[in-house]
Amino acid sequence: MSYQVLARKWRPKSFDDLVGQSHVVRALSNALDRDQLHHAYLFTGTRGVGKTTLARILAKALNCEEGVSARPCGVCASCREIDGGRFVDLIEVDAASRTKVDQTRELLDNVPYAPARARYKVYLIDEVHMFSNHSFNALLKTLEEPPPHVKFLLATTDPQKVPVTVLSRCLQLNLRRLLPEEIRARLQHVLEAEGLEFQASALPLLARGADGSMRDGLSLLDQAIAFGGGRVEESGVRTMLGTLPGDLTLDLLDALAAGDGARVLTEVERVASLTPDFEELLRELITLLHRLALLQQVPETLAPDDPDAARLKALAGALPAEDLQLYYQVALTGQADLPLAPDPRAGFEMVLLRALAFRPGPHRDEPTRAPTRPAPLRETAPGGAANSPLSSPASSPVSSPVSMLRPVAEPRVAEPAPAQRAAAAVYAPTETPGAARAVVLTSHAEWLALVDRLELGGIASQIAHHCDLKGWADGQLSLGLDPAAEHLRSPGAEARLHAALEKTMGTAVKLDIQVARPQRETLAQRRERETGERRQAAVSAMEEDPVARAMQDELDASWIAGSIEPTD
Repeated sequence: MSYQVLARKWRPKSFDDLVGQSHVVRALSNALDRDQLHHAYLFTGTRGVGKTTLARILAKALNCEEGVSARPCGVCASCREIDGGRFVDLIEVDAASRTKVDQTRELLDNVPYAPARARYKVYLIDEVHMFSNHSFNALLKTLEEPPPHVKFLLATTDPQKVPVTVLSRCLQLNLRRLLPEEIRARLQHVLEAEGLEFQASALPLLARGADGSMRDGLSLLDQAIAFGGGRVEESGVRTMLGTLPGDLTLDLLDALAAGDGARVLTEVERVASLTPDFEELLRELITLLHRLALLQQVPETLAPDDPDAARLKALAGALPAEDLQLYYQVALTGQADLPLAPDPRAGFEMVLLRALAFRPGPHRDEPTRAPTRPAPLRETAPGGAANSPLSSPASSPVSSPVSMLRPVAEPRVAEPAPAQRAAAAVYAPTETPGAARAVVLTSHAEWLALVDRLELGGIASQIAHHCDLKGWADGQLSLGLDPAAEHLRSPGAEARLHAALEKTMGTAVKLDIQVARPQRETLAQRRERETGERRQAAVSAMEEDPVARAMQDELDASWIAGSIEPTD
């Protein structure tokens, strides 16, 4: 007997064998058991998920000699002939090869006649969306009121192309894409049943390569068996698919997490020596970033027997959540841009370098700048000495509010207020021989000054900015987090805030953060208020400026709300 490919040999022959479509199986099983069958079904879904297979099983359930049931016997003549594709009352039609209306009418001419030997005459029309509009119109009347002995089973990968008039006459069942784990388990079952040797680590690669299609997964398995000479090995599957060993992708991400551009390019050079598919490599990197994001939020998603568990945990702990999300988005965008690059390697390198370039760093607010005003005019006396500026308002130069809002080349840094200097002095590093640095945190103002000094960036910095001081005693720092910022909380961000506090305060800190409405103004609220006040002052200055008002009157113009921003 000639060799039969695995996709055909292991095609499910009953509802119980079907993988990943339990919702459709349940609906059809209930309809069969309760004798509430529709006259036309439309199965939709991507390639290789079981549309035609499901239609054939339904045809068996309808025509089994043991009676209509959700569990056909599989051994009677009708069941065996349907499995073999030679049942006379199962008419399978490929719509792509019968697009003409005359062919459709010829097909429908036989609908009124009773089945030759079965209970139902079943029309299975595959890729029905390929019918022409005239063919669909010819089908409508028969599809709406077929004879009682006829059932229509339609299948399509593109239901959007099926006319609404056809959709409304059918019971539509959507088959979903299969999960990689479902495909992996099925491949393992097939290999064990076939008695073939395999490495378990090779199966997830085949499952991912199948892209949600069981048929593609079995076809890839056939190819892997032929490639490995009857044995399925990870190295052979990687070579066949053009993928790289997992440790190389992890090394690449290690270098990215360290922010080491030279090391990143070295790793790319090492990968390039294996002549990989850089598009596939970028997909692997995106998949790995997704796994790390899940691991950070839900540690239970990591399988205990995962060979890379230790490295994945270390990476998840080393990468801040905001960095991880940024890398994922940059890689996702780079995937669309990669075909536009001069060559795949250059495009891949630029994706990694872009991720490094946009990597968040420690955030330090710039010092507050004093408003810059034009210098007063000075007159030079005949003897060369400069006279004092005139104190009379009439003789002082007029500073236009418009000119006050323009950026200046060399802004002067304002001196901090005495209260700010006092608060900052509390945390100024003071080296005391033989003694630890003293820590004093007695007021909310001192807490705000401390937050301003923290070497933090990203989400951890935002958490500190939205907290007010609840208490500081015996090394325990109690903070109240604004409920509006509760969504920022994560173990990683709070751990970085804790480390920054201990570094800045020079002592061990027990950090306790509770969500509570702030009783005093947080640093975030203060900055929002100050920004609003400066913006309002700028708007008022513009409205009162005679030059601006003259322009407004001359042009019959009005200010656009929100377009005026202070420059200081």
